[in-house]
Amino acid sequence: MTADVVVAIDLGGTALKCALVGADGTVRHTERHPTPAERGPDAVVVTVLDVADALAGKARADGLRPTAVGVVVPGVVDEAAGVAVWSANVGFRDVPLRDLVAERLRLPAILGHDVRAGGLAEARLGAGRQAGHVLFVAIGTGIAAAYTVDGRTLAGAHGAAGEIGHIVVRPDGPACGCGNRGCLEAVASAAAVARRYGALTGTTDTGAARVAQLAAAGDTRAGLVWQEALDALADGLLTGLALFDPDVVVLGGGLAEAGETLFAPLRTALRQRLTFHREPPLVPAALGDEAGCLGAALLALEKVA
Repeated sequence: MTADVVVAIDLGGTALKCALVGADGTVRHTERHPTPAERGPDAVVVTVLDVADALAGKARADGLRPTAVGVVVPGVVDEAAGVAVWSANVGFRDVPLRDLVAERLRLPAILGHDVRAGGLAEARLGAGRQAGHVLFVAIGTGIAAAYTVDGRTLAGAHGAAGEIGHIVVRPDGPACGCGNRGCLEAVASAAAVARRYGALTGTTDTGAARVAQLAAAGDTRAGLVWQEALDALADGLLTGLALFDPDVVVLGGGLAEAGETLFAPLRTALRQRLTFHREPPLVPAALGDEAGCLGAALLALEKVA
């Protein structure tokens, strides 16, 4: 009997994380491909379609039957219409990606938000699986959040729920890709940490993880940048606690890979800001950077359930 699988794609600013996932949640195959964001949104769409088509072909060649496709993207997503409304990192504006994928592959398709999908996966399968109310915050190239209640994540009235990265935490801060100034994402994302350190030192090749290491080792400028990011993150998370009152806060994305260099001082900074709020556990994501892709698979499996 031929086993069914879904095609899952998590489109990020730098890479596409892809998988074939069985109906029982078993990952059968994974791939990664660079995102050609520097070539513009049309090139990104072509890449998504080509990769999805190739994955479906891979499934058939392996004796599997692809039944649906789940694609998740950053930014504002109209999930009901299947449209990537706005995505700064890849340049999307009103791209009907769901229908483009469905037409190319001749399979049912669903379009979701990358962080909401990651939050869904962490809530059902990962670090939040024993909690009813889970706030998942992804800190990578950008910052966004997903709030999941009893395994269900809502998109909001216009597909923009969870954009915690665009809470203004520093009104006189740096410009953000959204057009505002001082957004959490512009101050405390992995990209922002690297930019800030580069501006102070004149270097261009030091990533956020290395800045965290240098800060832990006593580098003064790295320590300044890291503390600025921690303070901004604590302010942003405090807003998240006030709005959602979660059982647990799960941090994912590239910056969370700094481990206790991030979590220990961030817990302290957040605790110092609490008044009426209940302090939830602040824990690392369990699924790593595969969470979005697994969430895309969960969405696709629901599509054909």
